[in-house]
Amino acid sequence: MSGGGRGGGPQGAAVTGRRDRPGPGSDAEWLRRAVELSRRCPPSPTAFSVGAILVAADGRELARGHSRQDGGRVHAEEAALRSLGNPRPSLRDATLYTSLEPCTRRASSPSPCTRLVLAAGIGRVVVAWREPPLFVADCTGVETLRAAGVEVVCRDDLAEAARAVNRHLLPSGPAGG
Repeated sequence: MSGGGRGGGPQGAAVTGRRDRPGPGSDAEWLRRAVELSRRCPPSPTAFSVGAILVAADGRELARGHSRQDGGRVHAEEAALRSLGNPRPSLRDATLYTSLEPCTRRASSPSPCTRLVLAAGIGRVVVAWREPPLFVADCTGVETLRAAGVEVVCRDDLAEAARAVNRHLLPSGPAGG
């Protein structure tokens, strides 16, 4: 990861992974939409507000979801994948845009989001913000996905927008705010 460490650090144009293309339909534009979607999350003192959008290789939006979308403890990636229904289209060439790094552990379900992404066969994930150690001390979603062959792009330049939605959860200081 670039940009100064887990869940925080200096902001700039740091991008790790494949370079973005400018304009409508770009990684930056889709990720901004995912961050805006996270603003729809019902507030929670024990969970981040996250937005996720799944986009086909041709630029069509396939699905979207946000944390706690249908009540309960559903995560954004999970909500987006559920909305695809069955049978699902092939997602090998699709990109998942998510405002927060997909989780590797969770208390509310036996299936963390990284496992759901891998099971769905999604080939590319673009993340705005690495999960800070507030609820999970050692989230390794980016590393887990990369190790499984998924292309992961970290857009540190959009992390502040994702953090702002969750400001009420974060302590002040480098890691939180």
